[in-house]
This record gives sequence, C-alpha cells and structure tokens, in this order.
Amino acid sequence: MAKRVRSEAGYARKIKDAVHLLFFQHHRLPGVRGWELRQEIGPDWENVLEVLDKQIQPMDLQVTRVLDDPNIIDPDQAQLADARFYITMRSGIDQKSAKTIGWRVDDIAGLAVAIAYIISKQGKAPRTDVEKLLQEKLPGWRVKMSIDRYIQQGYLGEDEKGVLYMDWRSRAEVDQKQLVDLIVSFGKKTESAPSTPREEEDD
Repeated sequence: MAKRVRSEAGYARKIKDAVHLLFFQHHRLPGVRGWELRQEIGPDWENVLEVLDKQIQPMDLQVTRVLDDPNIIDPDQAQLADARFYITMRSGIDQKSAKTIGWRVDDIAGLAVAIAYIISKQGKAPRTDVEKLLQEKLPGWRVKMSIDRYIQQGYLGEDEKGVLYMDWRSRAEVDQKQLVDLIVSFGKKTESAPSTPREEEDD
C-alpha cells in the first residue's frame, strides 16, 4: 500500500513538472521540446502528457504536439524528441479572449488573411505579395510590423528568398479547412448581397 502511495505521489509530481514546463514560457517561443520533457520528467513522459491532457480537458485546454516535418504521420522516438509540445485551446478563441492575451482584432484578421493566402498558393508566397494584400486593410507601417510579429511568434516562417510559409504554430493552432471555408462562405455572401437603391441608380 505504501509503495502504491509513493508511486501515485511520484506520478502526481511528474504531472506538476509537466504543467510548469508547458504552461510557462521558458524560451522566446512557448512550449518545450520532447527531449526537454524526457529530461525533466523521465522515460514515461509521453504517458504523463496523456494524463495531463485528460485532466485539462474540462478547462477547454489540450496538449498539442507539433513536429518539425508536418508530413510525418507516425513519428519515431527521435522525431518525438525534437517535436514541440505546448498548451492550446480546444475550441478556439473569441474576440474577448484575444484582447486579454494582447492581440487586436485586426492583428488576428491580418494573420487569418495571410495564412489563407499562403494556403491558396500551395503553402508558400512571396512576402511582398502578402504585404500588398494586407495593405488593402491595414496601414503600411502596421503591415510590416504585423508580419514580423507573426514570424517572431512562430505563426509564419520566412526563408532567405523572402518567401513566407506556415510555421509550426499555424500548423498546430489553425484549422486550415475551417479557415478557408469561412473565407469562401464570406466571399459568397458578399457577392450575393443585394445592391442598394443608390448603387442601382449609379449603374
């Protein structure tokens, strides 16, 4: 009995350690690598994350894993060690919650437009093209600053040729299909909206 209690206490301590690693930012980017979790928690770190994921589910949170190569379906231990793990919302985030974490509504809209455009270009697009697109909605000085922020926070990546692509946080946090469907449906609503009498007179 005493051995079982010690075992349960040890497992609870490992879950607590996992919480500290995943919830609090230790690096420039949120989350930690698999090898860091293994180093701090032990060889059963994956099981600990599964238990933690179930415990935080009632709070609408989840443990999210992002692999360096998004095309990997069944990662091996080396790939899991290099993967990044962190906490995300299960059901997305609304405008009110976004403001509390320091994001303006137009920041989120700009990121959504940039990601949707990159998706439409098969996953890559010149930064200059994305900037031109965002300048239709945002001041020029805000566009450069916003894209730099998206890159710094891991949502977009930029290669040496100035080409943007979806980085690890976009792959983890953004439902690409839902985003594209929302934009397409919004476009259809705009096209089908009836013209006002003034517009008809101008025609």
